[in-house]
Amino acid sequence: MSTKVTINRLATGVPGLDEVLGGGLPEFSFNLIAGPPGCGKTTLAHQMMFNLATPERPALFFTVLGEPPLKMLRYQQQFDFFDSEAINQSIRYINLADDTLAGDLDEVLRRIVSEVETHSPALVFVDSFRSVVLASQTEDNPNNNLPQFVQQLGMLMTTWQATTFLIGEYFTETDTNPIFTVADGLIWLRQSVERNSMVRKMEIMKMRGQPTLPGLHTFRIATSGIKVFPPAPLNVAEAPLQFPIKRLKMGVPELDDMLGGGLPRGYSLLVAGPSGSGKSILAATFLDEGARNGETGVIAVFEQRPNHSQNATLAGLIQSGQIGLVDSRAPDLSIDEIVQLLLSEITRLKATRVVIDSLSGFELALAPTFRGDFRESLSRMVSALTGAGVSVLMTSELEDRYTDLRFSPYGTAFLTDAIIVQRYIEVQSRLLRIMAVVKVRASAHSDELRLYRIDDNGLQIGERLPEQEGLLGGRPTRRHLDKDDA
Repeated sequence: MSTKVTINRLATGVPGLDEVLGGGLPEFSFNLIAGPPGCGKTTLAHQMMFNLATPERPALFFTVLGEPPLKMLRYQQQFDFFDSEAINQSIRYINLADDTLAGDLDEVLRRIVSEVETHSPALVFVDSFRSVVLASQTEDNPNNNLPQFVQQLGMLMTTWQATTFLIGEYFTETDTNPIFTVADGLIWLRQSVERNSMVRKMEIMKMRGQPTLPGLHTFRIATSGIKVFPPAPLNVAEAPLQFPIKRLKMGVPELDDMLGGGLPRGYSLLVAGPSGSGKSILAATFLDEGARNGETGVIAVFEQRPNHSQNATLAGLIQSGQIGLVDSRAPDLSIDEIVQLLLSEITRLKATRVVIDSLSGFELALAPTFRGDFRESLSRMVSALTGAGVSVLMTSELEDRYTDLRFSPYGTAFLTDAIIVQRYIEVQSRLLRIMAVVKVRASAHSDELRLYRIDDNGLQIGERLPEQEGLLGGRPTRRHLDKDDA
């Protein structure tokens, strides 16, 4: 009876990368980190090396025609993961520039073998491997056999039980190179510039023996190093609704009555209205009510950061730590990065309430390359957050159209469990505000148009709008639904 060989998986120390790899890096694997200049190949290699190397499991870093070790160290030590005490203890740098310039692959291989036999490393890095390839392709060395060199190197590293990384500048995956076949793992990094944003993406094109997450995954290079943003797991099967429905108070008693007793726990709520209608005030009240009941919350702001002059209560809750703030001003955000930031704060605070203020600012915060599929991105975000068990309130800016009743400018109203619409109306030469609950899934709710006002105590809901005063801009009230919202 045969038994399976267990492959040990190494934790890379790069946030998000182990999840994308399918559980970590296979030990003793032969890997290629590829991509164009400046995309983060060397930084990724160093971050993994400093996390994995120990005096008992040392690492060798071979440099060839790229940066000399001293120059490389000068820049890599700017990152938080760099440990100067590890140099010449658990990590050694070896310069192969002279051997590479000679263009003799056999001599390069002999030198690598010699150093590996001397130091018995558990980790081996060769940067840049493409320099070895280019140096070997000369008229003076017609007998150089690159496929044989790659095959021998891979076999030797596996025999020595070393996890190996070859780092090379490759611009397209269609390059014909024997290393693509020999390598056990192929990590491809990409980068693109659009307007003022730099978007970096990673693809695990190959990783033998384990299921990786397919597709392109955005990552960011910061002072802490590289951080990868895998897609948040989607809650495909919705949890059955329990009766009686547990509800959250909104902080406005009259609104709770309109919702049928409050917002059902775990629901997503869209609050749509024109500028100045009080969407952000209602969102802050929602979080404040949670704090009064011992609940923590998270708010993601993409427009104005809460401060004491605008909302002293919310600013105080953020300062006290009862409310977590996600306030990234980076011009190259991706949906996965934003979701990960939110989920991290939710986990840290054990939050039950989340506010996104607003979807309009959220769309503008995304890098231009991600705005084309905003509707899909929003669907993934809502699914990820509600799948985490939190209740979500999102605000959405609507145009000031007096004769339209719209729910969302994105045609995404169907994604949410509940919708509140705010409007302006003109009555007897006065501009008034009205509010209505459009839907609450699986729950009865009010269908009234209620007048409301905003004062020093927040949002105050008044009586129902009299039928004889339902005039907008001198015309009778009419409701127009977008196709996507119907």
